[in-house]
Amino acid sequence: MNQNEWMNDPLVAEIDQSKLQFLQMLVFESKNLTKEQMLPFLLSVAQKGKNSNISFDDREIELIVAALRKYASPEEADKINKVMAMKKKR
Repeated sequence: MNQNEWMNDPLVAEIDQSKLQFLQMLVFESKNLTKEQMLPFLLSVAQKGKNSNISFDDREIELIVAALRKYASPEEADKINKVMAMKKKR
């Protein structure tokens, strides 16, 4: 997936750029983390989001996921699908 291409997709055009930049930071910083490092990282990111008043409503999440899927490799799309399936179970 091109690192920033999804952020320019018309699907996410109405989502605040600061939210998209926050997600991009999340992707880059988590790229090489081990499973053991992921939970502390995600907790830290959640706190940064809270401190910056960044949150996503269901519609924004759907649009972001749709845009990501368009530019994802088959392996990346599979990971996205697994995460979304876990989200629906909650």
